[in-house]
Amino acid sequence: MMRNISARYIQKRFASEISNSEAFVETIRSRGVTDMFGIVGSAFMDPLDLFPDAGIRFISTQHEQGSAHMADGYARVTGKHGVCIAQNGPGITNFVTGVAAAWHGNSPVVAITPEAATNTKGLGGFQEVDQLPFFEPVTKEQVHVCNPDRMAELTGFAFDSALREQGPVQLNIPRDYFYGTTTKPIPRINVPERSAGGKKSLAEAVKLIANARNPVILAGGGAVHSNAQPALKELAEFLQVPVATTYLHNDAYDCNSPLWVGPLGYCGHKSAMHAVKDCDVLIAIGTRLGPFGTNPQYGMDYWPQNASVIQVDIDGRKIGRCKDVEVGICGDATLATEELFAQLKGMDNIKCLENTAERLAKVKESKEVWEAELTEMSNANIHASEESGRIVPRKALRALENGMPSDAIVATDIGNICSVSNGYLRFAEPRSYLAALTFGNCGYAIPAAMGAKVGRPDRPVVAYVGDGAFGMSMNELLTCARENIPITVVTFNNMQWGAEKKNQVIWFGDRYVGTNLKHPAGGLANMGVSMGLNGVTITDCDDIEGTLKKAIDDQMERGIATVIEIIVTRELGDPFRRDAMRLPKRLMSKYSGTTCENESPTGQPIDLLNYDKN
Repeated sequence: MMRNISARYIQKRFASEISNSEAFVETIRSRGVTDMFGIVGSAFMDPLDLFPDAGIRFISTQHEQGSAHMADGYARVTGKHGVCIAQNGPGITNFVTGVAAAWHGNSPVVAITPEAATNTKGLGGFQEVDQLPFFEPVTKEQVHVCNPDRMAELTGFAFDSALREQGPVQLNIPRDYFYGTTTKPIPRINVPERSAGGKKSLAEAVKLIANARNPVILAGGGAVHSNAQPALKELAEFLQVPVATTYLHNDAYDCNSPLWVGPLGYCGHKSAMHAVKDCDVLIAIGTRLGPFGTNPQYGMDYWPQNASVIQVDIDGRKIGRCKDVEVGICGDATLATEELFAQLKGMDNIKCLENTAERLAKVKESKEVWEAELTEMSNANIHASEESGRIVPRKALRALENGMPSDAIVATDIGNICSVSNGYLRFAEPRSYLAALTFGNCGYAIPAAMGAKVGRPDRPVVAYVGDGAFGMSMNELLTCARENIPITVVTFNNMQWGAEKKNQVIWFGDRYVGTNLKHPAGGLANMGVSMGLNGVTITDCDDIEGTLKKAIDDQMERGIATVIEIIVTRELGDPFRRDAMRLPKRLMSKYSGTTCENESPTGQPIDLLNYDKN
């Protein structure tokens, strides 16, 4: 089975010569580009002048990293190209972090990087730097326009590569090449159709599934990119098997389905972990099975030791790279899932259908036990609950979950509370959950949410961000006001770099170096107000749900962006990298006082109000 993932355009020719800038703009328009994020610069002033008449909206941002994150968010929720552009030199180097996040997210972002003019390159001129090496490790393809007459050809190739390779592409153009003329045509779109995978590997997978008594489906980001949810639903409901999702891909399967058991990985759901641990065949669809999403969590090593693993991924280089697999299928997530279902439904003897009631009863019980435990986690730390005027983070996250619209898109930043939110974010629709994933850079959520809102103005968009990461991206609130991009920003004010402070709590004797922050309560919301947005500060958990609903209503009905600042306690969730940390043992006498023999007995900061170290 094959499917064509892209429309084919007839090659476009012109009666006479056109300018190189016109060739560039006409080519990107032929690829469906209608929005572009960036900061204006002289390097691309000539094509920029054509954008309004070409039907391209140029969204002027505050920082180029924000532009790249916006392009990333736009691409993830639309499935189209996300495009960013900037001034050569320092503008382009500011792209690197955002493009790296897109690389980890397999987002079809095209970073257009005008560079120094060819007639002066190498002389150390103004804003000159060799731009290609910066992006080599974080792009799927690098395209350099080496001749101005090839402007249309190579621009088209770059945009097609982003969809073909499912990831970010750099399009590097010497700035003087925008000038001059060409007679070359606009190339047709060239994105080959995908396949379900090899016949032999599919047949082997079908045999394993048919003989399994307790199979489980694990759906990842590739399932989202491939729009595989309908096919996954068909397969899961036919087999009556639970569906877990990979780390930070909670939107890979409908949370309302009784078969959904939640996400794996850091602060995921124990119901998902138990399902995976107990399975005899794991059907992993659209995932590389990376370590951060399969490492032990809650003290549980849940990766199945005796199960047969079937891995479906469009990138053959990822199959079997992180985990041993019995069957690897190099194919499109949707097509492979459809083919597995087509072969299985014609079979008579499918073992797991003999014990459906028993298996599903266990799934139901596991989900109920986990939900009760998740609720109880809000009351686990008595010291945190006694901090007057501050809200326990997990209680805040549960209230936000209760107030979140079912069709919301949520972007989360990196950090302790934002990462704990992984356990509280549930989605019925795909392309709803945005995160920096395992690149883990701060400053992602706000600009990614903005890009998502530009791409899907019909859906409510919310950003979760800690008070540390807020400082890295709050400048883009000006872009919200200037460009009329109404989003809702929820920022958690606990006056600390929580994820790193957790390490100091557990392994470094509660010595807080560089992790405590000082800013007044209400100061973050007031930043939004100062930039022309609404701002609300919350100190009572009972106010969270109603405030969120009003902010969403303002966003959708009145086009108003809001910053909601929630004042939370300093209680912290599990550490990110227990696998990478250890107690310090000093060898020099001057540092002997910092040697630690034991981990913290409570795992919580000693600067919680009313904390009794004894």
